[in-house]
Amino acid sequence: MDNHTMMQYFEWNLPADGILWERVGAQAAQLKEAGIDIIWLPPAYKGAAGMNDVGYSVYDLYDVGEFNQKGSVSTKYGTKAAYLGAIKALQAEGIKVVADIVLNQRIGADSWEMVPAEKVNPDNRKQEISGEYQIEAWTKFDFPGRQGKYSDFTWDWHCFTGIDWDASNNQGGIYQFQGKEWAPDVDSEKGNFDYLMGADVDMENPQVIEELIRWGKWYLDTSGIDGLRLDAVKHISYDFYKKWVEEMQQYALEKLFIVGEYWSGDVKDLRTYLENSQELMRLFDVPLHYNFFHASNSNGRYNMAELFQGSLVEGQPDASVTFVDNHDSQPGSSLESWILEWFKPQAYAAILLRAQGTPCVFYGDYYGLREEGEAGVPGLRRMLATRKLCAYGTRHDYLDHESVIGWTLEGDTEHNDSGLAVVMTDSSGGEKQMYIGKSHSGERFRDITGRTQAPVTIDGNGNGAFSCPDGGVSVWIKESVYRKLVINLD
Repeated sequence: MDNHTMMQYFEWNLPADGILWERVGAQAAQLKEAGIDIIWLPPAYKGAAGMNDVGYSVYDLYDVGEFNQKGSVSTKYGTKAAYLGAIKALQAEGIKVVADIVLNQRIGADSWEMVPAEKVNPDNRKQEISGEYQIEAWTKFDFPGRQGKYSDFTWDWHCFTGIDWDASNNQGGIYQFQGKEWAPDVDSEKGNFDYLMGADVDMENPQVIEELIRWGKWYLDTSGIDGLRLDAVKHISYDFYKKWVEEMQQYALEKLFIVGEYWSGDVKDLRTYLENSQELMRLFDVPLHYNFFHASNSNGRYNMAELFQGSLVEGQPDASVTFVDNHDSQPGSSLESWILEWFKPQAYAAILLRAQGTPCVFYGDYYGLREEGEAGVPGLRRMLATRKLCAYGTRHDYLDHESVIGWTLEGDTEHNDSGLAVVMTDSSGGEKQMYIGKSHSGERFRDITGRTQAPVTIDGNGNGAFSCPDGGVSVWIKESVYRKLVINLD
């Protein structure tokens, strides 16, 4: 079992204080001890809102907190020196660093151009709803604050396929530029989902492709990162990413960990993208997230036997990065689908304590969301420690009841403390007789959540009667390990 565990080290509403890079660097040893060995950091380059930008409104990819642009030198998270220092501090603890890469949209142009364009139906981008006319488009990116350092490439309207604002009459909409076509190999929602926001990058323009490859190599050299999180891949040609990812993998000193964000609750979309992109990356398991969302909002009427059905991890675990929530699903965000607090422990047990996929822990679930008044998930640190110590060996599933489900991991000889049992429910609690292995016969297991106090003794056939409380989850590990784990964490 590949026991790597990832953390998304940011949420949408962090204060714009420029200290995130320093904070994560200072916490590197603690994060490693907690069981995190991959960290996904937010976009490091300058956004249109400068120090107030989360990072997805891309202005200058080459400015990672080095130049006085958009009102500040620092980004929301800190300066270039602090960013590079954080990466080194994390890597020194054996944590791989994944950088957030946003290529699809540009916002905050330095000047406008008159551009021939046609307005299209926002709900069907293949349908033109006006004739061609001249619009004022903010598409000229000269980067005067950087003055050509690292790259003298400037962007004009020929580098884009369209935009969402005509400045000549202050009118919104979606405008497709003359002679441009939306990429054919993107998601088919809204007729064609190439266009997302801002000035939409033309991924079929040879000069643009060349510049993005040149930038990617510069970024790898500059940062020394170990992986890439690719934003909004459903809006970008998979032919482009096949070429770009291959170039990055060939250039990197070691194989990069690459995960794409394809936001769709239909696993068929994810499988199609993986096939078309020749499986050059993993994808976030959005369908599993929605299973958690529906379960948490079902008032106890979700069929728990189907919790993993229709997920990416069910059929292609090696391609799946599982998660519970993230910055897009958190309250107030564009794709809000927040898992309710009572079901969060069940959801985290489902991604952390099974031998499938690479789980990703959300910053807001680990530390809490200050602005929303959400506390960290109870028992999450204990589950992370349990994954690190105990989550090994052959798995036995008991996904056989509409309310109470469970599974066991037998453990293996390489990890002396390994072996566990999980039981969870979305309604009334219950008990399941489950096989955990004859090697555990006579051993006592305890529930690390503290919700169930009495120990379970494994019988001579390797079975135990494991239970969980109403609306909750219990995670059972060896009593000897339980004592060490609880003392260390408490």
